[in-house]
Amino acid sequence: MTNPREFFEANTSPLNLQLLQLWDRQDPLAATRDAFVLPDNTVYLDGNSLGAMPKIAAERAQQVLAQQWSQDLIKSWNQHNWIDLPGNVGEKIARLLGAASGQVICCDSTSVNLFKVLSSAMLMQAGRKLVLSQAGNFPTDLYMVEGLASLLGEQSCRLKLVEDSENNALLEQALTEDIAVLLLTQVDFRSGRLLDMQRLTRLAHAKGILVIWDLAHSAGALPIELDACQVDFAVGCGYKYLNGGPGAPAFLYAAKRHHANLQQPLTGWMGHSSPFSFDKHYQKAQGITQFLTGTPPIISMSVLDAALDVFADVDINQLRAKSLALSSCFQQLVQQHSSLKQLTLLTPEQPAERGSQLAYRHPDAYALCQALIQHGVIADFRAPDILRLGFTPLYLRYVDIWQAVTTLAELMQSGEYLKPAYAVRSKVT
Repeated sequence: MTNPREFFEANTSPLNLQLLQLWDRQDPLAATRDAFVLPDNTVYLDGNSLGAMPKIAAERAQQVLAQQWSQDLIKSWNQHNWIDLPGNVGEKIARLLGAASGQVICCDSTSVNLFKVLSSAMLMQAGRKLVLSQAGNFPTDLYMVEGLASLLGEQSCRLKLVEDSENNALLEQALTEDIAVLLLTQVDFRSGRLLDMQRLTRLAHAKGILVIWDLAHSAGALPIELDACQVDFAVGCGYKYLNGGPGAPAFLYAAKRHHANLQQPLTGWMGHSSPFSFDKHYQKAQGITQFLTGTPPIISMSVLDAALDVFADVDINQLRAKSLALSSCFQQLVQQHSSLKQLTLLTPEQPAERGSQLAYRHPDAYALCQALIQHGVIADFRAPDILRLGFTPLYLRYVDIWQAVTTLAELMQSGEYLKPAYAVRSKVT
């Protein structure tokens, strides 16, 4: 069998290097690897934290610096359409989110955008004060709820957490008519577990609950259908699978059916209906533009704009198929090495239940991660004991997976990862 999907469905024989080389030759996404700058002798399995740099992004940055800023100066707001970047970039992202035109804007950070949509949603839910989320949700999402609660007081906003459960039973039971907002991350940042967006959104709506999805670990990695799932709001970042660079601007989705009734609290001048009229009183813009606040970060947003062009001819379903094949390949190779039996898979084994990453528990996960990096395989660590590996189909090959697992097995077998130097923690883990 030469098709990865057929191979893993049958699961009848061990993997070998020759088969993986064949899959690379047949890969419909193979050519996209050439669109990226990738270091020599390195397998990059951390695109779920920071995407690799597209060549076109570097070219755009140079163009903005060498011509648009240095030569054309302030004329570039009109001449190079700087003023329209938030909307134009948002439209490119919208295609990857299953969102119709006019519902996605690029601006600010994920945290700031979450504050905007959370505040807007709470103002729409008069008489309800609870924001429901999972205890294992990404901390900044929970922090923003706590921040809003401290601003409004617990009589107006309060966070309610349920423990994560394998079948979401606790979460579904907590969907009651006193909940104002359900706040979830589609792919768990630690385990890589994928939540059922359609089902959870439908159950929440049946109780009159508005739903916010954090797409930081799913946008650009798997098919998303915000409109089809009737999602109310969503946020996400531009620097992971979208490859927009460190600190790239984030994005925000608000369903068009809510636009007229929204009260976005961060009423900056760029969200005004006529920002250059310099009115003394705020009048919100129509549509998704009302979520803008301050002046867009033109250099970083231009880089993200260019990076998104890599997706122009990419079939998101092919992307998903390769993502699952890469992670299945990694897991099967782990099982083929006796020295890796100490690793405990945290990610669901069923492909349909995971995002584009795998997570393994090990008491020395941090040291293992540092040893891998030292030997040319870049992964990452999440506290307290998780070795996390991201799979970006745009530039990863099947032979890269072979090399990564082989390196991991050699480090475990030799015990080199136990050297004291690998246990010394840096500020960024």
